[in-house]
Amino acid sequence: MSMSIASGYLPILIMIVLGIILAGVFCCIGLFLGPKLRGEVKEIPFESGFLRDGMEGQRYDVKFYMTALVFLIFDVEVVFLYPWAVQIRELGWFGFTASSVFLGILILGLAYDWKKRALEWE
Repeated sequence: MSMSIASGYLPILIMIVLGIILAGVFCCIGLFLGPKLRGEVKEIPFESGFLRDGMEGQRYDVKFYMTALVFLIFDVEVVFLYPWAVQIRELGWFGFTASSVFLGILILGLAYDWKKRALEWE
């Protein structure tokens, strides 16, 4: 039985190894065949659409962090809801109730963010 389980994971292992090899091949091809132009414009740091002229010691605005946190919360929500959506028939009412409570808590958090105007970009 353990041999059949291991053989079930073999295609996944092969895909991971092939993906790593292919990524390495593409990186090496890019290093050898890509242009090697260096200049003043290439050396300028470019961060999130803003040139950093004289802003090295300044802090980022809180809006960037709020946007990132809201994105992470709802991104993690999708990670938790996907297995539930796949197994909804086997989980029955318990799974439905648990996911409803989870979604309710997230909707309350979204309502709080909305009330505090964390979603507005001013």
